[in-house]
Amino acid sequence: MWFLWFDIDRDLFRTIYDAGRTGSLGCVGWFIVILSGIFTICLFPITVWFCLKIVQEYERAVIFRLGRITDRKAKGPGIFFILPCTDSFVKVDLRTVSFDIPPQEILTKDSVTVSVDGVVYFRVNDPIASVANVSNADFATRLLAQTTLRNVLGTKNLAEVLSDREGIAHSMQSNLDDATDNWGIKVERVEIKDVKLPVQLQRAMAAEAEAAREARAKVIAAEGEMNASRALKEASLVIAESPSALQLRYLQTLNTIAAEKNSTIIFPLPMDVMSHFMRK
Repeated sequence: MWFLWFDIDRDLFRTIYDAGRTGSLGCVGWFIVILSGIFTICLFPITVWFCLKIVQEYERAVIFRLGRITDRKAKGPGIFFILPCTDSFVKVDLRTVSFDIPPQEILTKDSVTVSVDGVVYFRVNDPIASVANVSNADFATRLLAQTTLRNVLGTKNLAEVLSDREGIAHSMQSNLDDATDNWGIKVERVEIKDVKLPVQLQRAMAAEAEAAREARAKVIAAEGEMNASRALKEASLVIAESPSALQLRYLQTLNTIAAEKNSTIIFPLPMDVMSHFMRK
C-alpha cells in the first residue's frame, strides 16, 4: 500500500512539474497551476479521485491545461493524472469507423443523371490533430465524402461509372485521405455500393442489349446457313460421282418418313428403279 501511495505521489508531482514546463503560461497561469498543485497535495486523499483518469486500450486522451495542449503526445492507454481546476481532457476513439454515403444525384460527364451511394471506412491516427484542427472530425469527414463522390463521378461518363467502380473507389480514397490528413484522419477504404439509373435509361439500355443479342443471333444463324450450304455442295458433288448413291439416299429418306409417321404415303417411284423390270 505504501509503494502504491508513493507511485501516485510521484506521478502527481511529475504532473505538476510538467505543468510548469508547458508553454508560456504567464504569471497568472503559473500562479493558478501552483495554487492547484498545493490544493491537490493538501487534500490528496480526496482530490486523488478527481486527478486519476483511465482510458481504454482503443482510446487516447488529449489534455488541455489552461486552454493549451500539455504535450504533443496523447495520453493512454491506462491511468494518467490531471490537475483539478486547470486541466481538462478529450477522449478520442482510435477504432475504425464506417458510415454510409447517402444516395447522391450526380450528373455524369455525358449528361446522364444517376444516383450513387457508397461506404467509407476511416480511423483517427493523430488524436491531437483531430481535436485541435477540426471541431468535429467525424461529421466533417462525412460531409467531405459526399462532395468528393460528386466531384469524382462528375468527371466520369456513364460507361465508366458502371464498369470502373474499383477505380472510382480508389480515386475517392486518395482524395479523401489527402483532404483529411490535416485533421488526423486516415481513410482506409471506400466502396461504391449501388448505381441507380433512371427508368427511361434502363429501358433504353435493355432495348439496346436485346437488339445486340438479336444481331448476334442473326449472324450466328447466317454462319450456320453458310456452313450448311457448303456441306450440301460437297454432298452433291459426291452424289454426282456415283448415281447409285442418289437412289440409296432416296430409300433412306423414305425409311425415315415411314418410321416417324404411321400413315400411308404415296410417293413416285423413279424410272431408274423400274427400268430393269421393264427390259425383262
